[in-house]
Amino acid sequence: MTEIRNVAIIAHVDHGKTTLVDKIIYAAQANDAKRSQDNNDLILDSNDLEKERGITILSKNVSVNYKGTKINIIDTPGHADFGGEVERVLSMADGVILLVDAFEGAMPQTRFVLSKALAIGLTPIVVVNKVDKENCRPDEVHEEVFDLMFNLEATEEQLDFQTLYGSSKNGWMSHDWKNETDNLEPLLDTIIKVIPAPEQREGVLRMKITSLDFSSFTGRIAIGRIHQGSIAVGQSLGLTKSDGTVKRVRIKELHVFEGLGKRSVESVQCGDLCAVTGIDDFEIGDTITDFDNPEPMERVGVDEPTMNMLFTINNSPFFGKEGKFVTSRHLRDRLMKETEKNLALRVHSTDSEDKFLVYGRGVLHLSVLIETMRREGYELQVGQPQVIFKEIDGVKCEPIEHLVIDVPEETSGKAIELVTKRKGELTIMEPKGDVQHLEFNIPARGLIGLRNQVLTATAGEAIMTHRFSSYEPYKGDIAGRQNGSLVSMEMGAGTAYSIDKLQDRGIFFVDPGEELYIGQVIGEHSRANDLAVNIQKGKKLTNMRTSGTDNNAKIIPAKKFSLEEALEYINEDEYVEVTPASLRMRKINFKA
Repeated sequence: MTEIRNVAIIAHVDHGKTTLVDKIIYAAQANDAKRSQDNNDLILDSNDLEKERGITILSKNVSVNYKGTKINIIDTPGHADFGGEVERVLSMADGVILLVDAFEGAMPQTRFVLSKALAIGLTPIVVVNKVDKENCRPDEVHEEVFDLMFNLEATEEQLDFQTLYGSSKNGWMSHDWKNETDNLEPLLDTIIKVIPAPEQREGVLRMKITSLDFSSFTGRIAIGRIHQGSIAVGQSLGLTKSDGTVKRVRIKELHVFEGLGKRSVESVQCGDLCAVTGIDDFEIGDTITDFDNPEPMERVGVDEPTMNMLFTINNSPFFGKEGKFVTSRHLRDRLMKETEKNLALRVHSTDSEDKFLVYGRGVLHLSVLIETMRREGYELQVGQPQVIFKEIDGVKCEPIEHLVIDVPEETSGKAIELVTKRKGELTIMEPKGDVQHLEFNIPARGLIGLRNQVLTATAGEAIMTHRFSSYEPYKGDIAGRQNGSLVSMEMGAGTAYSIDKLQDRGIFFVDPGEELYIGQVIGEHSRANDLAVNIQKGKKLTNMRTSGTDNNAKIIPAKKFSLEEALEYINEDEYVEVTPASLRMRKINFKA
C-alpha cells in the first residue's frame, strides 16, 4: 500500500499559498503536458472571482506523488469570512503548512485559521515565503510565528516546528534563507518526514463528508476522508443524518485525487481522501458508515453568521432588461442551492414571497455570493447589511471584530480618529518599517462603510484586515453616514448641462448620457438631508448668441462604486440593484 500524507496549506490572503501549490504540482510533474512551465495562470484559483481578487474562496484538493509517497494537498481560503470552508477541510488533514510573508509576518487571518488547525492537533510546518522581497525580515517573522503559536496554546510538539524559507514564485525552498536552492525538494522531504502518516484503523467504515462537488452527468459527489475501514464500489452502506436517522445507500463510483484531477478506483483504504458518487440526499457533516452497525462521527462545527442582508427580486423600472433570472422562484432556488455547499450561509424566508434574509460571516462573504449570482445572469436587489445581535445572560451582545490597519505614519492619526468614532478601541500601536501598525477591537457595525473613509483619509495607502473575535455587550450607538443622497426625480438620460449646474449640491455617481429612473440615487448631497434633483433638463436653445453663455460644461468625474463599497455605502431606506451589467443604488419608497 502506498504511503500517504494529508496536508492542508493555510495562509493570509495574498501570501503566495496558491502559487506554492502550483509550483509543488510542477515540481512533482503532476501537471499534464499541455501546461508549460512559463504559463502564468494559477492552476488552483480557477474561479473568475478568485483570479480577479487574488484570493482563494473555495477549498480544493490536489495530489502529487513524490518518492513513492502520495501527498494530498488541501488548499484552504485565507479570509476569515470563509471560515465555513476552512473548518471543514482541516478535518481531512494530519498536518498543516503555515505560509507567512517574509515582510508582513503573521497576519490576523493567519491567526484565525491556525488557531483552528492547532486546536484539532495538526502538526505544523512553517514556510517563510517571499524572502527575495526588499526589506524582508525572515528571522523576525520566525520569532513572530513562534510567539503566535505560543499565544494560541500550541502543545510542546507543535511548538517544535520545522521552518523552511524560500520563494514560491521562483520555485525554491531551503532550511536557511541565505542559502538559495533551485527546487522545492527540501519542503517535500520535510512533509514526508514531519507530517504523520494517517492512522490505519480497522473496523466499521467511517467516512465524514466534508466537501461536495457536482457533475451534470452523475449529480452530487460527496468528498471526504476515510477515518476507519475501507470502502468499495457496489457496497451497500448507511448514511447517518443530523437527526440521528440512518439511510441506506449504494456506492456507484469511487474516485481518488491524482494530480489536478480524479482517477476512478474500485476501492479506497483508510487514510486516503476520495470522492463518492451515488449518494444523493446527503449534507455536509453526514457520515458514510455501516447500515447495521453505524458509527457516526462528530458533525462539523461552523462559526455562526454575524451579519444578514435582505435579498429581493429586482422591481425597479429597469427590471428584466439585463438579466436572465429575475423571478422570486429563480432567486429562492439559487439561494437554497448555495446553502448546500456554503456552510456558513443561512437563508430564511420572510412574510413576503419575494424577500429572503441571507445570513453570512461578513460583507465580503455575502458580496462574493452576490457577485457570483450576477455573473450567472441573476437580477436582484440587496438591502443594507445588518449585524446580528444576541442576548447572552440577559445582556444584549454584538459581534466584535479584531481590526488591523497598516498605514503611513503621517496619516495614522486620521485612521485612529475614524475608528475610535465608531467605538473602536486601540489595543496595539507600533512602527513596522515606515508604516504604523494599528490594532483595534471594534463592533462589526462599525466596520460597515469604514474602509471607504479610511482609504479616503489615507490617500488609498491603508491596508485593512479584520476577523471575528467574540460577542461582547452592546457598545452604544454609532453614527452612520453623515450626508444625504441626491435622487433623480425624472426618467431619462442625464445631461452635462444640468450636472454642471448642480455640482455645488454634491458629488455625482452618474455620467452624462446615462439612462436613469425616478428614485435612483445618483449622488451624495453636501448636506445631511436627501435632495430630489432633475438632471435631465437640457439647455434652453434660442436663436440669439450672447457672449459668455456658451461656456462648455466642466464636470468632475463621477464617483464609481464596487459592489462591496455600494453595500457599505447605502442607508437603511436604500437598495443596491444588482444586474449582470450594472450596479445602481435606489430609494426603496421614493415620493418626489
